[in-house]
Amino acid sequence: MIFDPCPDKNEKPLDRLDPTGGFSAIFRTIGCIGDSLSSGEFEGTDPETGGKTYHDTFEYSWGQFLGRMTGSKVWNFSRGGMSAREYWNGFAERHGFWGNDKLCDAYIIALGVNDVNKALWGGGVGIGSADDIDPTNGENNPETVLGYYGKIITRLRQSRPDAFFFPVTVPRDHRGSTNPARQALEDQLNEGIRRLPDLFPRTYVLDIARYAPPFDEDVFVRSYQLGGHLNPMGYLLFARMIGSYIDYIIRHNMSDFKQVGFIGTPWRNTKDTGAYLPDEK
Repeated sequence: MIFDPCPDKNEKPLDRLDPTGGFSAIFRTIGCIGDSLSSGEFEGTDPETGGKTYHDTFEYSWGQFLGRMTGSKVWNFSRGGMSAREYWNGFAERHGFWGNDKLCDAYIIALGVNDVNKALWGGGVGIGSADDIDPTNGENNPETVLGYYGKIITRLRQSRPDAFFFPVTVPRDHRGSTNPARQALEDQLNEGIRRLPDLFPRTYVLDIARYAPPFDEDVFVRSYQLGGHLNPMGYLLFARMIGSYIDYIIRHNMSDFKQVGFIGTPWRNTKDTGAYLPDEK
């Protein structure tokens, strides 16, 4: 049974955490679009004021842990405090993240926390819905969080049409449980994220909100957090969640991924009836 990719037909996405990243290693280049969680951010303390300090430490990001697990090249298209609106409105452009030299086989989109913060406290835009997204022309999307998600994916697909996309739902934590308004916004955003595969081909949701434990459980805070962010063990754990979730998706949809080796090339295998061609789904 070693060759059966799914020996347990009732398996859930995070039932087993593969420390190697499993089949996620088939993607040789991966782009991580995200905020502080994607940037390995650590919280420090200012010795003079006692206030918090924040430090993006990319080598500790879950993306770089994933890269070391799989041997893949992983780009951090991220920064602490990032929102979908800011990413679209200049951040990606200023840092060359749309460039052909940074095109990837797969993109993991882990935004949302700061979008919810700004929608709740001001300075941002409404969450919107998946109905805001025109998958053929992002310029038609209104200025909502999900509209910006659609703009980002549409532009990347124009440059790399056969890439795969893995949007991540916003993790559950104590802020939602103590603030019903915040929880409602997170739920609204997560429901929109769950609809993205209906709009874009080769898109699979990493539903961390549904399948990962809440980030405010006592054991999680005690072991994996440093202030309001993660500690080194927490980022490594999250990397194993991401890699294992993608591995789960691949193992349960093997034919969808047969031609990953041809991403970014003009080549296709048109004889394998067990695989869909990259421009067919």
